[in-house]
Amino acid sequence: MRTRRDLGVTALVEGFFAAAWFGWGQQAQVAGLEVWLDIGSVVALLVAVGGAVIGLRSPASTAVLHDRSAGRRYGITVGIEFGVAGVGAWVLGAAGQAEFIPVWVCAIVGLHFFALAPILRDRTLVPLGVLTCAVAVAALVVGLATGLDASTVTGVGTGCCLLAFGGYALARAVSSRPDRATP
Repeated sequence: MRTRRDLGVTALVEGFFAAAWFGWGQQAQVAGLEVWLDIGSVVALLVAVGGAVIGLRSPASTAVLHDRSAGRRYGITVGIEFGVAGVGAWVLGAAGQAEFIPVWVCAIVGLHFFALAPILRDRTLVPLGVLTCAVAVAALVVGLATGLDASTVTGVGTGCCLLAFGGYALARAVSSRPDRATP
């Protein structure tokens, strides 16, 4: 069972990044979509704040990353993710395919959820990874086949996925018993 602190921090991180993806979804400025992406960003930031309040008020000793080994594996995984995403973005930009950078980043984010699931002991990261990778594929297909910018698809899709999963984590944190510090 995940601790209240872990659930709160999950809501914080997923809410924050949902807002970021909703922002990226506004890159192409699709008429009528901006207001919905703004609303999504605000709701996502509220989830992040709620998660921060719950997560940071719970004892640090109850967090899965309190274990140094888990913390190290987490750092390595996220470092690799950022490196691969950055190199791929640079290659796409240098090749004149910058419009597909959001697709690449979305795919890498989706894949990193699979690696993080066992480290964070969070099974919900697996379906989140599947959905995020599906968003990347959909964005690639839509970007190649239509005039809609791939960043719009990744922004809306990944923002919605992260907001839903972050909101779920926040709801579980709110309904769970407070964590007890371990000696």
